[in-house]
Amino acid sequence: MTIDNPAAPAHHFAMSFLKLDARDIAILRVLSTDGRISKSALADRVNLGASACGDRLARLESAGVIAGYRAEVALRRLAPHVTVFVMAELSSHKAAAFQIFEAAIERHAEITGCWALGGGYDYLLQVITRDIDSYQRLMDVILAEGVGLARYFTYVVTKAIKDSPPPFDILHPSATD
Repeated sequence: MTIDNPAAPAHHFAMSFLKLDARDIAILRVLSTDGRISKSALADRVNLGASACGDRLARLESAGVIAGYRAEVALRRLAPHVTVFVMAELSSHKAAAFQIFEAAIERHAEITGCWALGGGYDYLLQVITRDIDSYQRLMDVILAEGVGLARYFTYVVTKAIKDSPPPFDILHPSATD
């Protein structure tokens, strides 16, 4: 496993990618659906010895390919909640305006995801909170903070249809070797 960057295309922003083989991808595929699997069971599933599998796992973790482990919590079983996606547009498109907005987003625990976008809107936010009233209070606070939010569009999730691991077979050619 080595860093591979033979003249990366411009759309990759000159980022170095880890060279992975089919076994590395198999490890990632298993962990993306079963992060609690034991190392010995993982080794069995990917047809490697425990030591070799452990070495690969350690390299994937230290290289940052495996960014962490966490539980998928079924919020519907825990408490009433609402998930809202918000398309946000800033009033200014200067670097400082983006930095101010992004710093403000970090301060709100209810905002569980935020992505900068190219195209029409500037950001897509994922908000998980108790109800629509608490969502609106959050948006009122953000507007009052004066963080450059020009307008926003609210989309309430009524039903989750699909939430799956990345398509390793499409993203990495070694996935099917």
